[in-house]
Amino acid sequence: MTDLTARMRAVRERVVSAATDAGRDPREVRILVAVKTQPTEEILAALDAGATVLGHNRVDELAGSGPALSAPDVLGHEMHLIGHLQSNKINAALPWTTCVQSIESTRRARKIDEAVGRRLDAGEGIGPRRQPRPLDVMIQVNTSREPTKHGVDPESAVDLAAYVGERPHLRLTGLMTIGANSPDAGLVRASYTELAELRERIGQEVGGLGALELSMGMSGDIEPAVAAGATIVRVGTAVFGPRPAPARPDPHE
Repeated sequence: MTDLTARMRAVRERVVSAATDAGRDPREVRILVAVKTQPTEEILAALDAGATVLGHNRVDELAGSGPALSAPDVLGHEMHLIGHLQSNKINAALPWTTCVQSIESTRRARKIDEAVGRRLDAGEGIGPRRQPRPLDVMIQVNTSREPTKHGVDPESAVDLAAYVGERPHLRLTGLMTIGANSPDAGLVRASYTELAELRERIGQEVGGLGALELSMGMSGDIEPAVAAGATIVRVGTAVFGPRPAPARPDPHE
């Protein structure tokens, strides 16, 4: 058994334990493996170790690994974009992603919807398989209200969900948040509980959406996220190990 396979197994065991403790069916919780900075070889190894949902933070890395991950002999998987999507990179992302988890404004939703519409009109389709369907998206909500984080304010999330739900080329599949950056476990749990409560409000006030996923929890806080209702947890370091510290930026670049 490789180290990566062992770490994948350990993550699954944490999810199963957390779900069982919360009285939930562990099958309700999917593991998204965050592949930020990982070379294509490591991403392929994660698939071999059982990963079925991958997540890229950066469009450049998404597009760079896209062709290799789309090869016929690669195990089937979903590829989500979990990082901030700039308007000028939407077109570069759409050929390689099956879901964008970081919708945070009506403006961004409109631009993505229009870009998807253009691809569909041109017969190009969405994602590596070029599927002729709307793009799956999630709304990123800043439940911790930290100014350094992306995401719509919780107070505006219902209105944004209604807007996204009306876009002809988008399909709202869930909500995403990043937990509070705090050693206070209560604050972290509260940021996840609020997202679960928002899902309930959206379900009551916005019609026609169906069941929404909750993408929340990362390597360090899987347990409180699952206890609060997460259906997707995003793990990177728990699978690949600690990332190298970033090099000091060159002041001349």
